[in-house]
Amino acid sequence: MKVKLKVWRQKNRAGKGEFKIYDTSELNENMSFLEMLDVVNEQLTNSGEEPIAFDHDCREGICGTCSAVINGKPHGPNQGVATCQTYMRSFKDGDLITVEPFRAEPFPVIKDLVVDRNPFDTIMQAGGFVSVRTGSAPDANTIPISKPLSDLAMDAAACIGCGACVAACKNASAMLFVAAKTSQLNLLPQGEAEKDARVLNMVASMDEAGFGNCTNQYECSAVCPKLISHDFISKLNRDFVAASLRKSFKNKPSTMVAD
Repeated sequence: MKVKLKVWRQKNRAGKGEFKIYDTSELNENMSFLEMLDVVNEQLTNSGEEPIAFDHDCREGICGTCSAVINGKPHGPNQGVATCQTYMRSFKDGDLITVEPFRAEPFPVIKDLVVDRNPFDTIMQAGGFVSVRTGSAPDANTIPISKPLSDLAMDAAACIGCGACVAACKNASAMLFVAAKTSQLNLLPQGEAEKDARVLNMVASMDEAGFGNCTNQYECSAVCPKLISHDFISKLNRDFVAASLRKSFKNKPSTMVAD
């Protein structure tokens, strides 16, 4: 099969950028999308052109770096998979495939399809950790946790931080990412001690980075390669309100007068 690629090319952060069209050589339909880009880059290199810059690492749907918008959808046409797990058999011979970077102000384009997602790291630094000693595996097994609760925490922990939720949201909201990362810790006993501070600090960091507000249209969960449920956003909202109230009452000066 052969396809035609309409790819966003941008030299650097300051560059204007534009779409360029490339015809591919013969492709195997069982190639991954990234393998197809490898083939195109080999063509470009052989012809003296600069190859297309794109992020990748594990190519197994684990690291979340293979972020691209394919035909208007983050990670491509299939549900529950990352860009690296998208295969050319998802397209037809002769298709025009538009490939561009994630579009969000907090994710500035570095080059071509590569964006700067450091704001996610900043959010994690604000509260994505526990400061208590968790001990070894046998020690952890002495803490009783119900199966439904541990399963829910694992569902949240499946988030790979790729940023597709931000790219899909018209407001560039990071609520699904923050909700998953707070929930994976707040649902477990080890995360209980810092639960309030974690939610308040990570939400504040999200707002400071310039991510937009959630308007509950759920584009985020629709494109998430790990199918993170938008129900976690509801949990984040409840935890945030509760933490804000507790902080407000804690900081309120006492009005009691001694006899």
